[in-house]
Amino acid sequence: MENASARNMWGDYLDKHLEDAFHEAPQVIHFCDNQQDADLCADLVKKGIKKATTDSLLGLQYRKEPLPKIGDFKVVTNWDGEAQCIIKLTSVKLKPYFSIDAAYAQLEGEGDKSLDYWKKVHWDYYTRELEPYGRVPRESMILVCQEFERIF
Repeated sequence: MENASARNMWGDYLDKHLEDAFHEAPQVIHFCDNQQDADLCADLVKKGIKKATTDSLLGLQYRKEPLPKIGDFKVVTNWDGEAQCIIKLTSVKLKPYFSIDAAYAQLEGEGDKSLDYWKKVHWDYYTRELEPYGRVPRESMILVCQEFERIF
């Protein structure tokens, strides 16, 4: 873990949770692909409003990132890399884009929390994410739906 603020936050967490001392170091992440959205999403997680995030399976594969799994810890940072909180994944499901429902959009906690809002901002994000690889999002594309709890 190269990020000093994330390393310090993980250390502070471990001081109070020795049971996790042997867990591999958490991934350090920020949400989204721009400062405004990344900072907003980090704040929504800290406030307990955002409880899910969704990657495209193709995006993970192109970036050679491993599939997330239940029990993974992640240190959430703002855009500038300053640690904001620690989350732990409680659910990881592969689902096609077209199957996302209003209840899941509500868990993501962004915008007005509606399914319409979720579909618009995520479609736009996946379009930007896949474009460098010569791919475009599709209704049938597989998403990695991750639910989490803020633990620190």
